[in-house]
Amino acid sequence: MQKIIRIGTRDSQLALWQANKVRKELTELGYESVLVPIKSLGDIVLDKPLYELGVTGVFTKNLDIAMLNGDIDIAVHSLKDVPTVLPEGIVQAAVLKRANYTDLLVLKSNEEFFGQPGGVIATGSLRRKAMWLNRYPTHKVEDLRGNVNTRLEKLDNSETWDGAIFAAAGLERLGIRDKGAIPLTWMLPAPAQGAIMVTALEKDSFVKDACEQLNHYETQVCVGIERAFLHELEGGCTAPIGALAYVDDKTEEINFQGVLLKKDGSKKITVKKTAKMGSHRYLAKDCADYVINRGGKELMLEDEEVSSAKYSVYSTKKLSELQKKNLPYTIGIEDSDFIKIRFNRIAPKVMKNEIENVVITSQNGVEALLNSFTKDEMNFKNIYCVGRRTKKLIENRIGKVAFVAKNAKKLADYLAKEIAVEEVTYFCSDVRLDVLPAFLKAHDVLVNEVEAYKTMLSPEKLDDSVAAVIFYSPSGIESYLEENSTDKVAFCIGETTAKEARKHFNKVEVANLPSVDSVLESVKEYYSEE
Repeated sequence: MQKIIRIGTRDSQLALWQANKVRKELTELGYESVLVPIKSLGDIVLDKPLYELGVTGVFTKNLDIAMLNGDIDIAVHSLKDVPTVLPEGIVQAAVLKRANYTDLLVLKSNEEFFGQPGGVIATGSLRRKAMWLNRYPTHKVEDLRGNVNTRLEKLDNSETWDGAIFAAAGLERLGIRDKGAIPLTWMLPAPAQGAIMVTALEKDSFVKDACEQLNHYETQVCVGIERAFLHELEGGCTAPIGALAYVDDKTEEINFQGVLLKKDGSKKITVKKTAKMGSHRYLAKDCADYVINRGGKELMLEDEEVSSAKYSVYSTKKLSELQKKNLPYTIGIEDSDFIKIRFNRIAPKVMKNEIENVVITSQNGVEALLNSFTKDEMNFKNIYCVGRRTKKLIENRIGKVAFVAKNAKKLADYLAKEIAVEEVTYFCSDVRLDVLPAFLKAHDVLVNEVEAYKTMLSPEKLDDSVAAVIFYSPSGIESYLEENSTDKVAFCIGETTAKEARKHFNKVEVANLPSVDSVLESVKEYYSEE
């Protein structure tokens, strides 16, 4: 029986449209497929940290991990959102024929503001902002984020904006392009704008053969040149870069245009060059070198030197320098430990006899045990835990884990209903949620609680300029509230923390994975500039 191809996609309206387009084309070729929307990564097994996988794209990371873990066979992306370097083991399997690559100006009322000095335009894109200000230096550009429908709604509700800029392809695919929208033909698009990309595992020959039949060669060549130009220039920096390559049907030449701008639009360096199809190998590099030789790197450095953080974020847990550097320059990050842990000396008598069922719900619980006993002194028959990182630490330092759950509620449910244990020993903090012990006791399970460590609150008074706070536990929220207000965005490492945050904060964001890397990615996505 032929393999059913599992198509991974984000669950936004536009992403699902794109995935359904790929599914339809596969069906026409005789392949059976099914959509797999990826909402959360909480249930995906991670054997390596994200940086080892090379997963960097804000909008593509979850699909990459799902593919590397065998949960999907292909992933469908807006190619402009895909990092220029793919994770190891994942390859570009197809690029569909490009749709409309232009940007559109959706007007609030009429075009009169074009000739006026106080025009106000909305966009969240650095490229669009810089190109607009380069052409209309007396106008003002304000920030606009969210999915397509959210941005249209914000424009409709605004009393000050004259218009907002959108990608034509997105509006057209959803069938919501305004008849009065103005094509900005002078504005170079983002590299690969309007193109849909399909990725697959390098080792999956069946899927690669199927997707190869979807590939549009001319689009593949053109967007490949645009992305190579971006890769040569960006060097890890965030810069306003536009690029467009297209084939002249009469001459069979590839025409390329590229631009690098100062973020305020006051300076720009442009390049135009052609090459015969088949002789275009160095076109992107030649154009990037041209820009660099005319002061491109210096222009980007000027922006880095004068830029100050646009958003101030505070982490309630100390971060490494590497983790801080992973945030863009637009996000200023400060940190301190709002929770301090002190390990208790656990009485030796606890380990006198074999403990049949051990429950550990955090890495702190593991470290507390190791602070009191050696691996050989721990006489455990079955170990049950919460979180894959806790599981990994236990198996590296103590022994095999019998079962791991995503959260305390699911672990309690498993212990009480699935295997019907009669008694557990729970190594916990003096400050802990009642979810697990209360559930077990309600199902007649005897819970022996051993206070392995103390959780001490250590709050700091934050400056009023802080726009968002990152939380890693309910205790961290408790500590924060002793000194601070709730008029911030609360970024939470997991749903348990988010549940507590929602009692106090109006705006709560939850990481896709219960890890520091993932919560920082959620901050980056929330304050994304493009």
